[in-house]
Amino acid sequence: MLYETFNANKESLGEDFFTSRVDDEIVQNLNPKFELREYQKEAIGRFDFYFKEYHQRKFPAQLLFHMATGSGKTLIMAANILQLYKEGYRNFIFFVNSTNIIEKTKDNFLNPLSEKYLFAPKIKFGDKEVFVKEVNNFEAASTEDINILFATTSLLHIRINNPKENALTEEEFEGKDIILISDEAHHVQAITRNKKEEELEKTWEYTVLKKIFEKNPKNILLEFTATIDLGNEDIRKKYEDKIIYQYDLKSFRLDKYSKEIEVLEADLEPVDRALQAAVLSQYRRKIAEKYKLRLKPVLLFKSKTIKESGENYTAFLEKIKNLSTRDFEIIAARAKGTTLENVFAYLAKSGISFENLIQELREDFAEEKCMLLDSENIDEERQLKLNSLEDRNNEIRAIFAVNMLNEGWDVLNLFDIVRLYDTRDGSWVHGKYKPGNTTMGEAQLIGRGARYYPFWLNSTEDKYKRKFDEDVENELRIVETLHYHSAHNPKYIEEIKSTLTELGIIPEKHVQVSLFIKPEFKKSEFWKRGVVFINDRVENQREKIFSLANAKIETNYKWRLKTGELTEIVILAESEAGGKNKTNGTVRKTFKFSDFGENVLRGALDKIEFFKFDNLKRYFPHIKSVREFITSPEYLSGIDIEISGSKEKVNRLTAQEKIEAVLFVIKTISEQARTKTADFVGTNLFKAKMLKEVFYDKKIKIDKDEVENKKLEDVNLAERDWYAQTEFYGTDEEQNFISFIDGFIEKLRQKYSDIALLRNEKFFQVFGLEDGGIFEPDFIMLLRRRNHVVSIYQIFIEPKGNQFKDKNGRFEDSKEGWKQKFLLELENKADTDFKLENTQFKLIGLPFYNEKLKKEFEEALENKLLG
Repeated sequence: MLYETFNANKESLGEDFFTSRVDDEIVQNLNPKFELREYQKEAIGRFDFYFKEYHQRKFPAQLLFHMATGSGKTLIMAANILQLYKEGYRNFIFFVNSTNIIEKTKDNFLNPLSEKYLFAPKIKFGDKEVFVKEVNNFEAASTEDINILFATTSLLHIRINNPKENALTEEEFEGKDIILISDEAHHVQAITRNKKEEELEKTWEYTVLKKIFEKNPKNILLEFTATIDLGNEDIRKKYEDKIIYQYDLKSFRLDKYSKEIEVLEADLEPVDRALQAAVLSQYRRKIAEKYKLRLKPVLLFKSKTIKESGENYTAFLEKIKNLSTRDFEIIAARAKGTTLENVFAYLAKSGISFENLIQELREDFAEEKCMLLDSENIDEERQLKLNSLEDRNNEIRAIFAVNMLNEGWDVLNLFDIVRLYDTRDGSWVHGKYKPGNTTMGEAQLIGRGARYYPFWLNSTEDKYKRKFDEDVENELRIVETLHYHSAHNPKYIEEIKSTLTELGIIPEKHVQVSLFIKPEFKKSEFWKRGVVFINDRVENQREKIFSLANAKIETNYKWRLKTGELTEIVILAESEAGGKNKTNGTVRKTFKFSDFGENVLRGALDKIEFFKFDNLKRYFPHIKSVREFITSPEYLSGIDIEISGSKEKVNRLTAQEKIEAVLFVIKTISEQARTKTADFVGTNLFKAKMLKEVFYDKKIKIDKDEVENKKLEDVNLAERDWYAQTEFYGTDEEQNFISFIDGFIEKLRQKYSDIALLRNEKFFQVFGLEDGGIFEPDFIMLLRRRNHVVSIYQIFIEPKGNQFKDKNGRFEDSKEGWKQKFLLELENKADTDFKLENTQFKLIGLPFYNEKLKKEFEEALENKLLG
């Protein structure tokens, strides 16, 4: 498979082989609100590599991105469009099977006022502003802008096969470079699976491939889907050289970008199941409010038919109007051992009576806040409300639907899906469950609802990732969990769980493990009075930046004039070995930026948003005006640029050539300013926190298939008094480190009276001194030595696997290298705020522990602790 070939490239050439290819100009032309995640950079970098360097690239090229629901496929499409525009493409066709998805994507691509608009406020390549335009055909399309034709698959098929005036025709694609973008591409695969060769000619797939795609070898078809049936031999064969990236729901979940899924079954009538879900939803809202999170959780009530949906809608509204305290007493009585038990414990603890809850539910689930949705009543108003459920002014709490929302529905605040029917349509074949259309549709809908609702409690957290896998008893886990409510039907529950597992939405099985502090360690001096030193992250005021040089920005550049001249190759006599070029000689001349004049420099700066004064002052805080930035030798006036070209041109630069040269330089300056100085820095001051306030007993959740891999076999840590916790689960490299330290501990005992090693399972973070980067060292070691004074050493330790090494087999130039640099600088740069008489504290950092570089780690450990 193509993606496996690319995976091998990444493994051999480095973890950032693809991500490092992402062009800054592409990123700057995307909406800054949507910061690219690592896997999105990977997808964009893979496409760049395929397009520019992959030696087996096809012409025309067809590629498929197999990426999880909620992973931001549309943002990758936007990046691909920008990449291809830069390569000369102007005409794009976006097609999908659903009108709803078409309207949503138009909003994402065309409406700058939309919350989900994907491009920057101004798209600029160099000094040229580019616009995204919707077109009906490409006959009169702009050659300077991005032209997108939006169509459903059926409409595209009809328009090409039954051409009308001012509409698309097959002839129109002759000689044009066209990019086709197919969303929800598994519908194409369904045709591949179901159709015979002779039937294909009548399908829209044939129209797309034969009448558009294959018209020009420069055409490209990009397909995006969260679902591909690689178990089907025809599909697997068709796509083996086309799937460029595989980032499925399992990867998405393991990387913590999704909600957790829990199935809650109840032997209740549909309306009572609906009420139970509403109570859970209200609890979720209260927990969010407790932590000052703005969240309006939405419920989806799913029925089998439109008629049943209408009946369930009416019954629910009636139930809400006639609520009594008895309804909640019944729910509370059967809540034991479920999440609902937490609900009633919270209500009791907070002094919220059932009468209060009744009033809240009547207000929050009033008729105007519940939506009945089906193919017969969908209109523009409902569509707008449906696509803006996260907006502050959208008060919809509950939606009653059948199948309309199974695809193309983007919603982050869906937390409860309630199945109001009790049928099954799958079958078991040779001991393996094969889901029917209904079960598969339900599983895919759960996948849509599993999109994570972003939030953070402090700015050091990644707002788009789950935060409490390592703290499963935290009450905020309810804001990271989607509940699927079903009737009590053990066979169906087994089937839906089997399907969800197959799709990767839930782990095969997970276990909770206890990471507790050993009782004997709680009796020690370290635990009772010990401290841990941790630094803070603060905004980088850039107070020491008084020049470009202070900001590590280059001040010497080279630029070549575009000559516009022809080159003539003179073929010499046969006895001579080659030829020579007959061109005017090239000269080089160095200019000061000040030579170009203030007007030229200001004109160039005005073309780039970065150089607006308010933004400029953020990076260069001591400048008082744009004029100072232009005229001061510490800034632009001090730049040298070597220009090469013909002597005549170099000596007589036109105003346009000066501006082009300046633009080349200042674009580089803007990119360097963004990347070479960080928005945050870590403080050199490390503040003392009580050890027993940083570490505590916690339960963590681990996929069952990872437990055996992460469990340590070689060393019985329960018997090691130097290990402070009851359990250890870690990577191979972390296990290697434990084995190493177990063999080294006796050397340490000769010098230190007390030794404690603790595993940092999301207990604390430290911050890079130069860029404020977040770092969670895997271990912290504390050592006490008694002489005339008590010396206490604190050591951060980070085992790191071979996959993180640079091309030299080390870590200095790797993506993780900054963390090792931080550790090695600690001893000289870190200061502590805690002083005790006759006690000295010392922070020590060591190089990464790596089995192949173990000797270096051991030498550093001996030098710093035993020397």
